[in-house]
Amino acid sequence: MSVIPRFLTKVDGSPLGALVIEPMRRKHLRYVMPIEEGAYPKSWSRSVFESELDQVRCGSRCYLVGCMDKRVVGYAGLWFVDDPDGNQAHVTNIVVDPDRRRQGIATQMLLALAETAITRGCVAWTLEVRASSEGAIDLYRRFGFAPAGVRRRYYENSEDAIVMWCHDIHTHDYAERLRALAS
Repeated sequence: MSVIPRFLTKVDGSPLGALVIEPMRRKHLRYVMPIEEGAYPKSWSRSVFESELDQVRCGSRCYLVGCMDKRVVGYAGLWFVDDPDGNQAHVTNIVVDPDRRRQGIATQMLLALAETAITRGCVAWTLEVRASSEGAIDLYRRFGFAPAGVRRRYYENSEDAIVMWCHDIHTHDYAERLRALAS
């Protein structure tokens, strides 16, 4: 039997270089902050992230990090909104380290958020995306999001945001969409 597979796996049995998605903790912020600051001209502060993580304990938020070889390469968040017509989730952010983009990390993180939203009983989810971010818009369309409006000068009071919605995420058809994206 070859010993090579032993050297190509981590102690937990996952392959080296595999994306591991786990709940964001305060300890991750030292890795999250440089990614955040590199992604946005006006980034969230550490205190904003700490406040959001406090909301995780209250049950109104979910934040995840994606790690490869124990290094944070991306993060994503959801805000849960109770609504009489059905619970909804709002994607607060999804950011991947610039050196790791176009490797499927955002897709995997969005799949994890979708699973979380559905498990929480959400029937729809929404987000804002920069009008100029064609790659992100394409990703969200693959997940079933459709443009529903525009928020003028939403980003840094200069760039428009496209508001996108995806409804009926609790259905069998949406589960099939997610299975196709995961494969």
